Amino acid sequence: MPDELGRRAGSTARGKPVWIRNRRRPKCPHQKDHWGGDHGGLPIFVPSHRPRGPAARWGYPLVTYVSDGIESAMAQAKAAAGDKDVQVRGAYTAQRALEAGVLDEVQIHQIPVLLGGGRRLFDVLASQIELEIIRVIDTPAATHIRYRVRR
Repeated sequence: MPDELGRRAGSTARGKPVWIRNRRRPKCPHQKDHWGGDHGGLPIFVPSHRPRGPAARWGYPLVTYVSDGIESAMAQAKAAAGDKDVQVRGAYTAQRALEAGVLDEVQIHQIPVLLGGGRRLFDVLASQIELEIIRVIDTPAATHIRYRVRR
């Protein structure tokens, strides 16, 4: 399912901590192009409370910082993706996109490890959000669940 996600992606919206962590991490030799480096040429939109200068000056011309809300970041990401999907990465960004009603699907990859740290994925949602299971793939390494957001 992760490879399928990479092929369907046209852009990505991700939180600043996820973007900073990923840009510092070297690409693993076994990774395919759409998961490493510049994410296969996908535009990246980073919702931020603080305006930033052009990311191109740091060597990341495909990164756009968006300081006018998650709705704007998602609209820009959808426009850049064309007829492909927008991947949303990072718990905070996913929570804000769910609350704003700008996510159509949620995909969760659950591994058999309890980490005990980090941001909880759905910790600060203001209201209940109904999900419908679309697909489940269960493997020894992970369970992949795709949900449709009910409106």
